[in-house]
Amino acid sequence: MIPSAGSVDGIVIGSQERKAAVLGVIRSARRSLKLTIFRCSDFQVLQELARARQRGVRIQVLFTREAKGWRKQLTLLRVLVQSLGAEIRSYRSAIKYHAKYVVADDVVALISTSNLTRECFDFTCDFSLMTRDPEVVAGLVALFDRDWKGPRKARPRGLGKRLVVGPGAARKQILELFQSARHSIRVIDHKLSDPEVLDLFKRKQSEGIDVTVLGRGAVPGLRSHGRLFLIDGNTAVVGSLSLTSRSLDARREVAIMVRDAECVRKLNQFFENAAFRPLKEMAA
Repeated sequence: MIPSAGSVDGIVIGSQERKAAVLGVIRSARRSLKLTIFRCSDFQVLQELARARQRGVRIQVLFTREAKGWRKQLTLLRVLVQSLGAEIRSYRSAIKYHAKYVVADDVVALISTSNLTRECFDFTCDFSLMTRDPEVVAGLVALFDRDWKGPRKARPRGLGKRLVVGPGAARKQILELFQSARHSIRVIDHKLSDPEVLDLFKRKQSEGIDVTVLGRGAVPGLRSHGRLFLIDGNTAVVGSLSLTSRSLDARREVAIMVRDAECVRKLNQFFENAAFRPLKEMAA
């Protein structure tokens, strides 16, 4: 559900809810849609884009240049989306575009860990955050416009304090956040492998901080895909960023820091309800 005017953030966890959230943002647009696509195969998403264009919405879609196993599909998808009346561009940079977000009317935004595919809508562990935070929305618009024109710098100015954008400052922001932990660090990331992050987690464990990581297959009934970081039970990070060297240093990633008490409570509850194994077992 899109946050009401009186509520800034809303977290989306359930598989069917994630699809409804994407469709809701697209349907809400009356003037403009800015959308990034890494993978998309859901007919309803494409149908809603067509309907948005029919009601006069300007649609800009920024595609990744490549996605593993999707070379032919991306080519066909670009042609299809353009045929709907959308303006399309592929990210013109050597780095992979992995960010997953949409902005409607420069007012509401959705930042997600999931692709626009049936698999992610129905079967994966993924998370989305919907927000009306003016600073976040303005930051995403600035980032999109910069990437749309062609990247000149890794990170444009004015992104605000909540957005974590890679490459560039992402590693520093994430390491500082984990370093600030006083009680607990909880992570869902089946690709965790960055040496600096692993060393930091081990140091925090030696200081008595509870570090728990859910890896591949750790969330019952759901396929591993999305990433979630929780610090001290009061701060979360949701987005495309993973704790790998490539993601932290060499991809366009977008994540957001969440401190809304209700959103963080729901994410902590999801984590607590999942089966898990400690970091020491994953490193063995």
